[in-house]
Amino acid sequence: MPEPSRPDLPLADDPPRERADAARNRALVLQAAWRLYTHGGVEALTTDAVAQEAGVGKGTVYRRFRDKSGLVAALLDDKEKQLQLAMIAGPAPLGPDGARGERRVAFVHAYLDYLRAHLDLLLASETAAPGARYRLGVYQFWKTHLTMLFAEDRDPEFRAYAVLALLDASLVSHLLADGWSWDRIRAGAEQEARR
Repeated sequence: MPEPSRPDLPLADDPPRERADAARNRALVLQAAWRLYTHGGVEALTTDAVAQEAGVGKGTVYRRFRDKSGLVAALLDDKEKQLQLAMIAGPAPLGPDGARGERRVAFVHAYLDYLRAHLDLLLASETAAPGARYRLGVYQFWKTHLTMLFAEDRDPEFRAYAVLALLDASLVSHLLADGWSWDRIRAGAEQEARR
């Protein structure tokens, strides 16, 4: 894990350094996308609508984000970084000074809070293509983190995958549609994290 005294280290999925005009356009596009999302949900995030709202050409949006899933991933990026920083350098129980079992539970709670706040965006991001969730750099970060926290287990990597499977946006969306409460989902995922 990076040292807390090195906040300049890149987190998972940090974008490369950009030219000033590219950075400005990126900020305009993301601000426009948040406005559209806030008023119309994920469905409002079309390349045409975002470009028009941002006052940039459609090609600018396409070159930077490729498609809707790239745009959604960029919208989630800051939220993911907040959670990553809390895991790397935040206070216990989520941060590095907490006991492993308590850190696993704290991660589940923090991730479910993040998931609840952004379920439709995560659903769009994770289901953009078959296996998309597992190719996200941030997913690898979550898996590595949990693998380390399950280090005393017989197969820590499998346990990490198992807990992350319970936090899958598609599964949570299905359970909610089937009448499950967030409290029930949280309790079940916490139970698996404690084992």
